[in-house]
Amino acid sequence: MRRSYLGKLVLRWCDHCHVPVLGSRCECGTETRQVPITPPGDIRPAFDADIRHINAIFRDYFGSDLIPEGHLAILNKIPDADRMEEIILGGSVVSAIRYLADEDRWEPIPRLSASRFIQPSTRRVIVDNGAVESISQGSSVLAPGLVGMDEGILEGDEVFILDEGERCIGVGRAKVSTEEARAMQRGMIVRTRKNVPSPCIPGAATWNEAVEANHTILDHAEAEAVRFVRDVAAKNRLPANVSYSGGKDSLATLLIVLTAIGDVPLLFADTGLEFEETYRNIEEVALRYDLEVIRTGSADPFWETFAVEGPPAVDKRWCCKVCKLLPVRELISERWEECLSFIGQRKYESFARKNSPRVWRNGVVGCQLSAAPIQHWTALHVWLYLFRENAPYNALYEQRIDRIGCYMCPSSDMAVLKTIREEFPGLWATWRAKLSEWQTTNDLPCEWIEKGLWRRIGESGHEDHSYS
Repeated sequence: MRRSYLGKLVLRWCDHCHVPVLGSRCECGTETRQVPITPPGDIRPAFDADIRHINAIFRDYFGSDLIPEGHLAILNKIPDADRMEEIILGGSVVSAIRYLADEDRWEPIPRLSASRFIQPSTRRVIVDNGAVESISQGSSVLAPGLVGMDEGILEGDEVFILDEGERCIGVGRAKVSTEEARAMQRGMIVRTRKNVPSPCIPGAATWNEAVEANHTILDHAEAEAVRFVRDVAAKNRLPANVSYSGGKDSLATLLIVLTAIGDVPLLFADTGLEFEETYRNIEEVALRYDLEVIRTGSADPFWETFAVEGPPAVDKRWCCKVCKLLPVRELISERWEECLSFIGQRKYESFARKNSPRVWRNGVVGCQLSAAPIQHWTALHVWLYLFRENAPYNALYEQRIDRIGCYMCPSSDMAVLKTIREEFPGLWATWRAKLSEWQTTNDLPCEWIEKGLWRRIGESGHEDHSYS
Protein backbone atom coordinates (compact mmCIF):
# COMPACT_ATOMS: atom_id res chain seq x y z
CA MET A 1 0.00 0.00 0.00
CA ARG A 2 1.12 3.57 -0.65
CA ARG A 3 2.60 5.72 2.08
CA SER A 4 0.01 8.17 3.39
CA TYR A 5 1.53 11.54 4.26
CA LEU A 6 -1.31 13.26 6.10
CA GLY A 7 0.93 15.67 7.98
CA LYS A 8 4.46 16.19 9.24
CA LEU A 9 6.11 13.15 10.88
CA VAL A 10 6.68 14.67 14.32
CA LEU A 11 7.98 11.79 16.46
CA ARG A 12 11.35 12.55 18.00
CA TRP A 13 13.16 11.03 20.99
CA CYS A 14 15.12 12.30 23.97
CA ASP A 15 17.91 9.83 24.76
CA HIS A 16 18.50 11.52 28.11
CA CYS A 17 14.91 11.16 29.38
CA HIS A 18 14.06 8.06 27.26
CA VAL A 19 10.73 9.57 26.18
CA PRO A 20 9.00 10.61 22.94
CA VAL A 21 9.09 14.33 22.19
CA LEU A 22 6.97 16.16 19.61
CA GLY A 23 9.56 18.82 18.86
CA SER A 24 13.26 19.41 18.33
CA ARG A 25 14.10 20.05 21.98
CA CYS A 26 13.12 18.21 25.15
CA GLU A 27 12.11 20.19 28.24
CA CYS A 28 15.36 18.98 29.83
CA GLY A 29 17.28 20.98 27.21
CA THR A 30 18.50 18.01 25.17
CA GLU A 31 18.27 18.17 21.39
CA THR A 32 16.00 15.35 20.27
CA ARG A 33 16.49 13.05 17.28
CA GLN A 34 14.03 12.05 14.58
CA VAL A 35 12.52 8.57 14.76
CA PRO A 36 12.07 7.27 11.17
CA ILE A 37 8.50 5.98 11.33
CA THR A 38 6.23 5.04 8.44
CA PRO A 39 3.54 7.56 7.40
CA PRO A 40 0.91 8.61 8.28
CA GLY A 41 2.53 8.76 11.72
CA ASP A 42 -0.55 9.06 13.95
CA ILE A 43 1.48 7.78 16.90
CA ARG A 44 -0.08 6.71 20.20
CA PRO A 45 0.97 5.22 23.55
CA ALA A 46 0.93 1.48 24.10
CA PHE A 47 -1.28 0.83 27.11
CA ASP A 48 -0.80 -2.16 29.41
CA ALA A 49 -3.20 -4.31 27.38
CA ASP A 50 -1.30 -3.45 24.18
CA ILE A 51 1.97 -4.42 25.84
CA ARG A 52 0.55 -7.72 27.09
CA HIS A 53 -0.76 -8.44 23.59
CA ILE A 54 2.59 -7.67 21.92
CA ASN A 55 4.55 -9.67 24.47
CA ALA A 56 2.21 -12.63 24.03
CA ILE A 57 2.84 -12.57 20.27
CA PHE A 58 6.61 -12.50 20.75
CA ARG A 59 6.54 -15.09 23.51
CA ASP A 60 4.56 -17.46 21.33
CA TYR A 61 6.77 -16.85 18.31
CA PHE A 62 10.26 -16.36 19.76
CA GLY A 63 9.94 -17.63 23.33
CA SER A 64 10.62 -14.22 24.91
CA ASP A 65 8.83 -10.95 25.66
CA LEU A 66 9.74 -7.85 23.65
CA ILE A 67 8.74 -4.92 25.86
CA PRO A 68 10.42 -4.83 29.29
CA GLU A 69 8.60 -3.49 32.32
CA GLY A 70 9.06 0.24 32.89
CA HIS A 71 9.88 1.16 29.29
CA LEU A 72 7.62 3.42 27.21
CA ALA A 73 6.33 1.89 23.99
CA ILE A 74 4.77 3.84 21.12
CA LEU A 75 2.52 2.35 18.43
CA ASN A 76 2.21 3.62 14.87
CA LYS A 77 -0.54 2.15 12.71
CA ILE A 78 0.63 1.81 9.10
CA PRO A 79 -1.09 0.84 5.83
CA ASP A 80 -1.69 -2.89 5.35
CA ALA A 81 -4.37 -5.30 4.14
CA ASP A 82 -5.95 -5.30 7.60
CA ARG A 83 -3.97 -4.05 10.61
CA MET A 84 -0.26 -3.50 11.07
CA GLU A 85 1.46 -1.44 13.74
CA GLU A 86 5.05 -0.40 14.25
CA ILE A 87 6.43 -0.68 17.78
CA ILE A 88 8.82 2.04 18.93
CA LEU A 89 11.13 1.33 21.89
CA GLY A 90 14.26 3.21 22.89
CA GLY A 91 13.66 5.72 20.12
CA SER A 92 13.72 3.07 17.38
CA VAL A 93 11.18 1.06 15.41
CA VAL A 94 12.08 -2.34 16.82
CA SER A 95 9.33 -4.37 15.15
CA ALA A 96 5.90 -4.41 13.63
CA ILE A 97 2.98 -6.73 14.30
CA ARG A 98 0.59 -7.69 11.52
CA TYR A 99 -2.84 -9.30 11.70
CA LEU A 100 -3.35 -11.93 9.01
CA ALA A 101 -7.13 -11.93 8.72
CA ASP A 102 -7.39 -15.00 6.47
CA GLU A 103 -5.39 -17.02 9.01
CA ASP A 104 -6.88 -15.31 12.09
CA ARG A 105 -3.48 -14.76 13.67
CA TRP A 106 -0.88 -12.12 14.46
CA GLU A 107 2.72 -12.29 13.31
CA PRO A 108 5.69 -10.27 14.55
CA ILE A 109 8.05 -8.65 12.04
CA PRO A 110 11.13 -7.73 14.10
CA ARG A 111 13.97 -5.44 13.15
CA LEU A 112 17.57 -5.84 14.23
CA SER A 113 17.10 -3.30 17.05
CA ALA A 114 14.62 -5.70 18.70
CA SER A 115 17.67 -7.67 19.81
CA ARG A 116 18.36 -4.87 22.33
CA PHE A 117 15.29 -6.07 24.21
CA ILE A 118 14.71 -9.74 23.38
CA GLN A 119 16.68 -12.95 23.77
CA PRO A 120 14.94 -15.35 21.37
CA SER A 121 14.91 -19.03 22.24
CA THR A 122 13.08 -20.25 19.12
CA ARG A 123 13.11 -19.45 15.39
CA ARG A 124 16.85 -18.78 15.39
CA VAL A 125 19.23 -19.29 12.48
CA ILE A 126 22.95 -19.63 13.29
CA VAL A 127 25.49 -18.67 10.64
CA ASP A 128 29.21 -19.14 10.21
CA ASN A 129 31.25 -16.23 11.56
CA GLY A 130 32.77 -15.82 8.10
CA ALA A 131 29.32 -14.81 6.76
CA VAL A 132 28.63 -12.22 9.46
CA GLU A 133 30.01 -9.18 7.63
CA SER A 134 28.02 -9.72 4.43
CA ILE A 135 24.81 -10.58 6.30
CA SER A 136 25.22 -7.52 8.53
CA GLN A 137 25.26 -5.46 5.32
CA GLY A 138 21.99 -7.00 4.14
CA SER A 139 23.03 -10.11 2.25
CA SER A 140 20.76 -13.14 2.51
CA VAL A 141 21.69 -16.26 4.46
CA LEU A 142 22.88 -18.91 1.99
CA ALA A 143 23.23 -22.63 2.56
CA PRO A 144 27.07 -22.70 2.65
CA GLY A 145 27.06 -20.27 5.60
CA LEU A 146 24.46 -22.09 7.67
CA VAL A 147 25.67 -23.57 10.97
CA GLY A 148 22.38 -24.39 12.67
CA MET A 149 18.64 -23.77 12.62
CA ASP A 150 16.04 -24.28 15.34
CA GLU A 151 13.64 -27.16 14.92
CA GLY A 152 10.22 -26.41 13.49
CA ILE A 153 10.99 -23.33 11.40
CA LEU A 154 8.68 -23.23 8.38
CA GLU A 155 8.97 -21.45 5.08
CA GLY A 156 7.75 -17.89 5.57
CA ASP A 157 8.54 -17.72 9.29
CA GLU A 158 10.21 -14.64 10.74
CA VAL A 159 13.61 -15.50 12.24
CA PHE A 160 16.51 -13.97 14.15
CA ILE A 161 19.93 -14.49 12.55
CA LEU A 162 22.75 -15.15 15.04
CA ASP A 163 26.50 -15.64 14.74
CA GLU A 164 28.25 -18.61 16.32
CA GLY A 165 28.50 -16.72 19.60
CA GLU A 166 24.69 -16.24 19.47
CA ARG A 167 24.96 -12.49 18.92
CA CYS A 168 22.11 -11.17 16.77
CA ILE A 169 23.36 -9.85 13.44
CA GLY A 170 20.12 -9.64 11.47
CA VAL A 171 16.48 -10.60 11.04
CA GLY A 172 14.57 -11.91 8.07
CA ARG A 173 12.05 -14.35 6.66
CA ALA A 174 12.87 -18.02 6.14
CA LYS A 175 12.70 -19.11 2.52
CA VAL A 176 12.76 -22.81 3.41
CA SER A 177 11.91 -24.99 6.41
CA THR A 178 14.46 -26.37 8.88
CA GLU A 179 14.13 -29.81 7.31
CA GLU A 180 14.68 -28.48 3.80
CA ALA A 181 17.61 -26.27 4.86
CA ARG A 182 19.53 -29.17 6.33
CA ALA A 183 19.42 -31.00 3.01
CA MET A 184 20.56 -28.00 0.93
CA GLN A 185 24.07 -27.50 -0.41
CA ARG A 186 23.34 -24.17 -2.04
CA GLY A 187 20.54 -21.63 -2.30
CA MET A 188 18.87 -19.07 -0.03
CA ILE A 189 17.91 -20.00 3.53
CA VAL A 190 16.78 -16.59 4.84
CA ARG A 191 16.05 -13.34 3.04
CA THR A 192 17.56 -10.73 5.34
CA ARG A 193 15.45 -7.65 6.05
CA LYS A 194 16.94 -4.26 5.31
CA ASN A 195 15.53 -1.37 7.34
CA VAL A 196 16.37 2.29 7.80
CA PRO A 197 19.07 2.35 10.50
CA SER A 198 18.03 4.07 13.71
CA PRO A 199 19.77 4.41 17.08
CA CYS A 200 18.15 2.38 19.85
CA ILE A 201 18.95 3.40 23.43
CA PRO A 202 16.93 1.48 26.03
CA GLY A 203 15.95 3.21 29.26
CA ALA A 204 13.06 3.23 31.72
CA ALA A 205 10.63 6.15 31.89
CA THR A 206 7.03 7.01 32.77
CA TRP A 207 4.26 8.79 30.92
CA ASN A 208 4.34 11.55 33.54
CA GLU A 209 7.95 12.13 32.53
CA ALA A 210 6.91 12.18 28.87
CA VAL A 211 4.29 14.81 29.67
CA GLU A 212 6.90 16.95 31.42
CA ALA A 213 9.34 16.52 28.51
CA ASN A 214 6.66 17.96 26.19
CA HIS A 215 5.51 20.70 28.57
CA THR A 216 6.30 23.71 26.36
CA ILE A 217 5.14 21.93 23.20
CA LEU A 218 1.78 21.11 24.78
CA ASP A 219 1.42 24.68 26.05
CA HIS A 220 1.96 26.02 22.52
CA ALA A 221 -0.47 23.51 20.97
CA GLU A 222 -3.11 24.34 23.58
CA ALA A 223 -2.66 28.09 23.17
CA GLU A 224 -3.05 27.88 19.38
CA ALA A 225 -6.21 25.78 19.70
CA VAL A 226 -7.67 28.13 22.32
CA ARG A 227 -7.03 31.14 20.06
CA PHE A 228 -8.74 29.32 17.20
CA VAL A 229 -11.83 28.58 19.29
CA ARG A 230 -12.11 32.16 20.51
CA ASP A 231 -11.67 33.52 17.01
CA VAL A 232 -14.31 31.22 15.49
CA ALA A 233 -16.76 31.91 18.32
CA ALA A 234 -16.25 35.69 17.98
CA LYS A 235 -16.86 35.60 14.22
CA ASN A 236 -19.90 33.33 14.45
CA ARG A 237 -22.37 34.42 17.11
CA LEU A 238 -24.17 31.09 17.35
CA PRO A 239 -25.08 28.81 20.27
CA ALA A 240 -21.96 26.73 20.84
CA ASN A 241 -21.51 23.10 21.85
CA VAL A 242 -18.94 20.31 21.65
CA SER A 243 -19.80 17.30 19.52
CA TYR A 244 -18.90 14.56 21.99
CA SER A 245 -18.52 10.90 21.00
CA GLY A 246 -16.88 9.46 24.10
CA GLY A 247 -13.53 9.35 22.28
CA LYS A 248 -10.17 10.91 23.10
CA ASP A 249 -10.32 13.58 20.38
CA SER A 250 -13.68 14.97 21.43
CA LEU A 251 -12.50 14.96 25.06
CA ALA A 252 -9.37 16.97 24.18
CA THR A 253 -11.55 19.33 22.13
CA LEU A 254 -13.88 19.77 25.09
CA LEU A 255 -11.00 20.76 27.38
CA ILE A 256 -9.80 23.31 24.82
CA VAL A 257 -13.28 24.81 24.43
CA LEU A 258 -13.84 25.00 28.21
CA THR A 259 -10.56 26.91 28.53
CA ALA A 260 -11.38 29.19 25.60
CA ILE A 261 -15.04 30.16 26.08
CA GLY A 262 -16.30 28.41 29.21
CA ASP A 263 -19.09 25.90 29.72
CA VAL A 264 -20.93 24.55 26.68
CA PRO A 265 -23.26 21.56 26.37
CA LEU A 266 -22.18 18.18 25.00
CA LEU A 267 -23.94 17.18 21.79
CA PHE A 268 -24.03 13.38 21.71
CA ALA A 269 -25.34 11.50 18.65
CA ASP A 270 -26.62 8.42 20.47
CA THR A 271 -26.93 5.66 17.89
CA GLY A 272 -28.05 3.12 20.49
CA LEU A 273 -25.14 0.97 19.27
CA GLU A 274 -22.45 2.28 21.60
CA PHE A 275 -20.38 0.37 24.14
CA GLU A 276 -21.47 0.62 27.77
CA GLU A 277 -18.03 2.11 28.48
CA THR A 278 -18.88 4.99 26.16
CA TYR A 279 -22.15 5.74 27.92
CA ARG A 280 -20.33 5.66 31.27
CA ASN A 281 -17.66 8.00 29.94
CA ILE A 282 -20.24 10.55 28.82
CA GLU A 283 -21.84 10.48 32.27
CA GLU A 284 -18.45 10.82 33.96
CA VAL A 285 -17.35 13.72 31.77
CA ALA A 286 -20.65 15.56 32.22
CA LEU A 287 -20.40 15.12 36.00
CA ARG A 288 -16.69 16.06 36.20
CA TYR A 289 -17.16 19.32 34.29
CA ASP A 290 -20.80 19.98 35.31
CA LEU A 291 -22.10 20.07 31.72
CA GLU A 292 -25.46 19.42 30.08
CA VAL A 293 -25.69 16.47 27.67
CA ILE A 294 -27.99 16.93 24.69
CA ARG A 295 -28.48 13.66 22.86
CA THR A 296 -30.30 12.22 19.89
CA GLY A 297 -32.60 9.20 19.80
CA SER A 298 -32.24 5.45 19.60
CA ALA A 299 -31.14 2.46 17.53
CA ASP A 300 -34.53 2.15 15.79
CA PRO A 301 -33.50 3.98 12.56
CA PHE A 302 -30.49 1.68 12.22
CA TRP A 303 -32.43 -1.58 12.49
CA GLU A 304 -35.23 -0.28 10.27
CA THR A 305 -32.73 0.58 7.55
CA PHE A 306 -30.83 -2.66 8.09
CA ALA A 307 -34.04 -4.57 7.27
CA VAL A 308 -34.01 -2.96 3.81
CA GLU A 309 -30.31 -2.41 3.09
CA GLY A 310 -28.55 -5.12 5.04
CA PRO A 311 -25.39 -4.25 7.03
CA PRO A 312 -23.48 -1.06 6.26
CA ALA A 313 -20.22 -1.58 4.37
CA VAL A 314 -16.85 0.19 4.42
CA ASP A 315 -17.66 2.05 1.20
CA LYS A 316 -21.37 2.38 1.91
CA ARG A 317 -21.77 3.58 5.46
CA TRP A 318 -25.42 4.52 5.29
CA CYS A 319 -25.36 4.22 9.08
CA CYS A 320 -23.59 7.57 9.58
CA LYS A 321 -26.31 9.46 7.77
CA VAL A 322 -29.23 7.52 9.22
CA CYS A 323 -28.01 7.27 12.82
CA LYS A 324 -26.02 10.49 13.26
CA LEU A 325 -26.37 13.20 10.64
CA LEU A 326 -30.14 13.19 10.18
CA PRO A 327 -30.97 12.98 13.91
CA VAL A 328 -28.41 15.70 14.68
CA ARG A 329 -29.92 17.93 12.00
CA GLU A 330 -33.36 17.46 13.48
CA LEU A 331 -32.16 18.13 17.02
CA ILE A 332 -30.27 21.31 16.09
CA SER A 333 -33.18 22.63 14.05
CA GLU A 334 -35.62 22.10 16.89
CA ARG A 335 -33.42 23.41 19.71
CA TRP A 336 -31.39 26.27 18.18
CA GLU A 337 -32.25 26.50 14.46
CA GLU A 338 -28.49 26.83 13.93
CA CYS A 339 -25.41 26.21 16.08
CA LEU A 340 -21.60 26.17 16.23
CA SER A 341 -20.16 22.73 17.05
CA PHE A 342 -16.53 22.16 17.98
CA ILE A 343 -15.50 18.72 16.71
CA GLY A 344 -12.49 16.53 17.46
CA GLN A 345 -11.44 16.11 13.85
CA ARG A 346 -7.71 15.60 13.10
CA LYS A 347 -6.00 15.56 9.72
CA TYR A 348 -3.85 12.52 10.63
CA GLU A 349 -6.93 10.28 10.61
CA SER A 350 -7.62 10.12 6.85
CA PHE A 351 -7.14 11.80 3.47
CA ALA A 352 -10.66 13.21 3.69
CA ARG A 353 -9.92 14.87 7.03
CA LYS A 354 -6.51 16.07 5.88
CA ASN A 355 -8.17 17.91 3.01
CA SER A 356 -11.12 19.17 5.07
CA PRO A 357 -11.17 22.86 5.97
CA ARG A 358 -10.86 23.67 9.65
CA VAL A 359 -14.27 25.36 9.64
CA TRP A 360 -17.01 23.87 7.45
CA ARG A 361 -20.65 22.92 7.01
CA ASN A 362 -21.72 19.37 6.29
CA GLY A 363 -23.95 19.05 3.23
CA VAL A 364 -26.55 17.09 5.19
CA VAL A 365 -26.47 19.15 8.40
CA GLY A 366 -26.38 22.63 6.95
CA CYS A 367 -27.64 24.14 10.21
CA GLN A 368 -24.42 23.08 11.97
CA LEU A 369 -21.25 25.13 11.56
CA SER A 370 -18.38 22.81 12.52
CA ALA A 371 -14.88 23.77 13.68
CA ALA A 372 -11.84 21.61 14.48
CA PRO A 373 -9.54 23.05 17.18
CA ILE A 374 -7.10 20.09 17.20
CA GLN A 375 -6.96 19.61 13.43
CA HIS A 376 -3.13 19.54 13.40
CA TRP A 377 -2.55 17.32 16.44
CA THR A 378 -1.36 13.72 16.29
CA ALA A 379 -2.86 11.11 18.58
CA LEU A 380 0.22 11.46 20.81
CA HIS A 381 -0.47 15.20 21.24
CA VAL A 382 -3.97 14.26 22.35
CA TRP A 383 -2.86 11.58 24.79
CA LEU A 384 -0.10 13.65 26.39
CA TYR A 385 -2.59 16.51 26.80
CA LEU A 386 -5.18 14.22 28.41
CA PHE A 387 -2.54 12.73 30.70
CA ARG A 388 -1.45 16.22 31.70
CA GLU A 389 -5.01 17.29 32.46
CA ASN A 390 -5.83 14.03 34.25
CA ALA A 391 -8.90 13.84 32.02
CA PRO A 392 -11.41 10.95 32.30
CA TYR A 393 -10.85 9.12 29.01
CA ASN A 394 -12.88 6.14 27.80
CA ALA A 395 -11.86 2.82 29.40
CA LEU A 396 -12.08 1.12 25.99
CA TYR A 397 -8.68 2.52 25.08
CA GLU A 398 -7.15 0.34 27.77
CA GLN A 399 -8.81 -2.72 26.20
CA ARG A 400 -7.03 -2.44 22.82
CA ILE A 401 -9.90 -0.61 21.15
CA ASP A 402 -8.44 2.59 19.72
CA ARG A 403 -11.45 3.73 17.70
CA ILE A 404 -14.55 4.72 19.66
CA GLY A 405 -17.94 4.41 18.00
CA CYS A 406 -20.58 1.83 17.21
CA TYR A 407 -19.40 -1.58 18.34
CA MET A 408 -19.93 -3.17 14.91
CA CYS A 409 -18.61 -0.33 12.72
CA PRO A 410 -17.72 -1.75 9.27
CA SER A 411 -14.71 0.57 9.09
CA SER A 412 -13.07 -1.31 11.96
CA ASP A 413 -10.22 -3.65 11.07
CA MET A 414 -10.90 -7.36 11.29
CA ALA A 415 -8.30 -7.36 14.06
CA VAL A 416 -10.39 -4.94 16.11
CA LEU A 417 -13.59 -6.84 15.40
CA LYS A 418 -11.85 -9.99 16.66
CA THR A 419 -11.04 -8.20 19.92
CA ILE A 420 -14.64 -7.02 20.26
CA ARG A 421 -15.94 -10.51 19.53
CA GLU A 422 -13.74 -11.94 22.28
CA GLU A 423 -14.09 -9.20 24.89
CA PHE A 424 -17.76 -8.29 24.36
CA PRO A 425 -19.50 -11.58 23.50
CA GLY A 426 -22.97 -10.30 24.39
CA LEU A 427 -22.81 -7.38 21.97
CA TRP A 428 -21.31 -9.55 19.27
CA ALA A 429 -24.00 -12.23 19.68
CA THR A 430 -26.67 -9.59 18.96
CA TRP A 431 -24.87 -8.44 15.82
CA ARG A 432 -24.16 -11.97 14.63
CA ALA A 433 -27.82 -12.92 14.98
CA LYS A 434 -28.82 -9.99 12.74
CA LEU A 435 -26.15 -10.90 10.20
CA SER A 436 -27.34 -14.51 10.21
CA GLU A 437 -30.89 -13.42 9.42
CA TRP A 438 -29.68 -11.37 6.44
CA GLN A 439 -27.36 -14.16 5.32
CA THR A 440 -30.20 -16.70 5.30
CA THR A 441 -32.68 -14.39 3.60
CA ASN A 442 -30.22 -13.52 0.83
CA ASP A 443 -28.70 -17.00 0.42
CA LEU A 444 -25.17 -15.74 1.10
CA PRO A 445 -22.19 -18.12 1.53
CA CYS A 446 -21.25 -19.51 4.94
CA GLU A 447 -18.00 -17.49 5.10
CA TRP A 448 -19.91 -14.22 4.63
CA ILE A 449 -19.97 -13.61 8.38
CA GLU A 450 -16.75 -15.26 9.55
CA LYS A 451 -14.56 -13.67 6.85
CA GLY A 452 -16.11 -10.24 7.32
CA LEU A 453 -17.55 -10.12 3.80
CA TRP A 454 -20.54 -8.20 5.20
CA ARG A 455 -18.18 -5.20 5.45
CA ARG A 456 -17.65 -5.06 1.68
CA ILE A 457 -20.02 -3.40 -0.74
CA GLY A 458 -21.16 -5.86 -3.36
CA GLU A 459 -20.85 -8.75 -0.91
CA SER A 460 -23.74 -7.77 1.34
CA GLY A 461 -26.62 -8.14 -1.06
CA HIS A 462 -27.63 -4.47 -0.71
CA GLU A 463 -29.48 -2.53 -3.30
CA ASP A 464 -28.59 1.11 -3.77
CA HIS A 465 -31.05 3.42 -2.01
CA SER A 466 -30.62 7.09 -1.18
CA TYR A 467 -31.64 9.04 1.89
CA SER A 468 -32.77 12.62 2.28
